[in-house]
Amino acid sequence: MASNLVRLGHSVTMITEFPNHPLGEIPPHYRGKIYQRTTESGIDLLRMWVFARKKKNFVTRMLFYLSFMVMSFIGGCLLRRRYDIVYATSPPLFVAVSGYALARLKRSRFVMEVRDLWPESAIVLGELRNPRFIRWSEQLERFLYNHARCVVTVTRGIYQYLGERGYTAEKVKFIPNGANTDTYKPAEKDRALLTSLGIDPDKFIIIYTGLLGLIHGMEFVLYAARRLKADADIFFLFVGDGVLKEKMIQTAAELGLDNIKFLEAQPEKALPGFIQSSDAGLVTTRKIDLCKGTLPVKMFTYMACAKPILLCVEGEARELVEESRVGLNVEPENTDELIEAIKTLKSNSVLADEMGKRGRLFVERHFSRRALAKELETVLQRVQ
Repeated sequence: MASNLVRLGHSVTMITEFPNHPLGEIPPHYRGKIYQRTTESGIDLLRMWVFARKKKNFVTRMLFYLSFMVMSFIGGCLLRRRYDIVYATSPPLFVAVSGYALARLKRSRFVMEVRDLWPESAIVLGELRNPRFIRWSEQLERFLYNHARCVVTVTRGIYQYLGERGYTAEKVKFIPNGANTDTYKPAEKDRALLTSLGIDPDKFIIIYTGLLGLIHGMEFVLYAARRLKADADIFFLFVGDGVLKEKMIQTAAELGLDNIKFLEAQPEKALPGFIQSSDAGLVTTRKIDLCKGTLPVKMFTYMACAKPILLCVEGEARELVEESRVGLNVEPENTDELIEAIKTLKSNSVLADEMGKRGRLFVERHFSRRALAKELETVLQRVQ
């Protein structure tokens, strides 16, 4: 979105952290530094040190969040130029705290983007349990919503939630997740890539890209893979990292699964090649109400690459797939339904191909990052 705003003629400075997510490790290139300033895709990029640790618990998470809040504020203070808008994307809310403070300091307009409801999601996932911290977090949430000139949401579920809380359509805007259709596009399988990974290119390959986290409910996929072992032509490829990855690898080993491969997270420029080399894209969340308002980014990248979706998500994402007919809906954490959906796509290449083509067209028309950046530009120009 930022690079497309630059393409539209705007000047964008981005403050972010040294890379560390989700493993909690800062790469050697950044160690020993407080900050690094570079230009990427036309964006003035300021990376700041943060407290990052492999061990994930309440204390280390809070230190991580608070360290970025402080360091991003310090980094922003050192930027001497004038800014019309400070745009803070959350969660966590501490990012928005820094954004609000910088907006006041620089006399800029403060815009808050909500990509996930926090602290609600942290409470549901068990990451936030202390009643006092929950109460403080909810008070902070209300303060930031009230003081933002505009609140941008990425799902209709969040948009409706804020509407129910009394925030008007004048203040809250909906600009969904999407895909870079220039980067993610249809292509033939990269047979050499698959062969180098020890994967037979002629197999029916189901890919999952992104985080293997608490909210994704991935364990049932492993049990589906176990029951599908009898079909030697079906293979699962997981590309990404997350707090559940090691547990999943261990479970796969215990189940004796040789139809699964786990890869490390890949640079974005390499990721399309993996998706293009698959036959279907897998999207999952846990079967909880919190997930009904999500629109996972990965579903749009699969669609942009013309791959049919195996969607194990309820709510808004399910409605989108039903409307656009770009994949098969599966009840989250339902092994039987996932197996049947996989068999359906594998046995009907014409159906899978049609779904993939519809997905590409649907993303081009409704979820192109280039078009969404134009929408965001219009929203930001109207912020008073």
